Amino acid sequence: MTGFDLTKLLAERGDERYDLHTRHLNHQLPRMLHTIGFDKVYERAEGAYFWDADGQDYLDMLAGFGVMGLGRHHPVVRQALHDVLDAQLADLTRFDCQPLPGLLAEKLLTHAPHLDRVFFGNSGTEAVETALKFARYATGRPRVLYCTHAFHGLTTGSLSVNGEDGFRDGFAPLLPDTAVELGDLVALERELKRGDVAGFVIEPIQGKGVHPTPPGFLRAAQELLHRHKALLIADEVQTGLGRTGDFFAYQHEGGVEPDLVCVAKALSGGYVPVGATLGKDWIFKKVYSSMDRVLVHSASFGANAQAMAAGLAVLSVLEDEQLVAGARRTGALLRSRLAELIPRYELLHEVRGRGLMIGIEFGRPKSLGLRSRWTMLQTARKGLFAQMVVVPLLQRHRILTQVSGDHLEVIKLIPPLVIGEREVDRFVEAFTAVMDDAHGGGGLMWDFGRTLVKQAVANR
Repeated sequence: MTGFDLTKLLAERGDERYDLHTRHLNHQLPRMLHTIGFDKVYERAEGAYFWDADGQDYLDMLAGFGVMGLGRHHPVVRQALHDVLDAQLADLTRFDCQPLPGLLAEKLLTHAPHLDRVFFGNSGTEAVETALKFARYATGRPRVLYCTHAFHGLTTGSLSVNGEDGFRDGFAPLLPDTAVELGDLVALERELKRGDVAGFVIEPIQGKGVHPTPPGFLRAAQELLHRHKALLIADEVQTGLGRTGDFFAYQHEGGVEPDLVCVAKALSGGYVPVGATLGKDWIFKKVYSSMDRVLVHSASFGANAQAMAAGLAVLSVLEDEQLVAGARRTGALLRSRLAELIPRYELLHEVRGRGLMIGIEFGRPKSLGLRSRWTMLQTARKGLFAQMVVVPLLQRHRILTQVSGDHLEVIKLIPPLVIGEREVDRFVEAFTAVMDDAHGGGGLMWDFGRTLVKQAVANR
């Protein structure tokens, strides 16, 4: 018998959580959380809600950066994991073929019928790394194109196609890749004419700022790529599995059939990390061209039984509970309710997105009083006003959201797909109260803004 008791350990030392992170992990994380008042202690979670020690509920409009597509602790996924653990499968022998990976691949491919095969890794960045390697090997070309402001992960290959200098700084040299502006077909064709491009990786909706691809761009880009014998790679790590109201976000545009598709996040059910790269048969057969190359690309924990069971359960729930259609319907309701507020608030400039991936953008007001406060924040650091909105949403209204990228005046909403009209009402009411405060010159909110300014100046 082991003496390990997880429940006892958490009871004895759970209160040390922030100190432990400060001493042993990324010490800037607790510092940041303390600064903006996000240093909460959540006791439990279910569906789209957290609860603290006092029993107060918090609405989750962040979903773990999209991981919790089904919400937290979905009973079907939990049961699947109990079942696979109880089965005591001979997992990860490396020299057999277990049924669960094949079953999950088969099920995933029904949602992308033009694709044929799947590679399973452990994360979104691994799924992108796989796509980059496969595209370069299959085409025999070195260069991959990507969009400015894109985010595809933070390992070295995916960092090479990351469109933000803040993530790239200090990690050069990276792969020989080139950025083009989102929607710029002229720039895309110019790069393709050089003849060394393996592929173009793109988020159908950019996570940073929540910018959908312009209408017709994906199909036109696909035609250009194929004309120049290069591949279209769709990064659906955040947008896939129903987030945008279709199973994959590229499906919003007719005729688009990417050569490689990357998925992760929500496929895990929020429990076991998993990533998948879906691709065409000829690409996989080029990479795995002989028995000598059978392990040329692999992952030690890829296709493990727990991850595969979670993925199968997630796909079953998406279908049984009709969550993809629900995301389309609830997302349209939330966007329309928020868009109705634009004429009311001069600081509110745009509401955009698809399904339950929504960006709320703020901008320079016209009235003198608000404009002077706005300028104060912008001079110190762009993005502070959005942070001023995010903080009272949590502290006063118990709603967790995020600023959609550094130096952006955009809040991103990516809630669990299980939310409904009740959660829409709660968010819109809270957001309205915060905007009323901001436009009324609310002392607490603008006082906090001045605190953020001081912090920004101190960090320079």
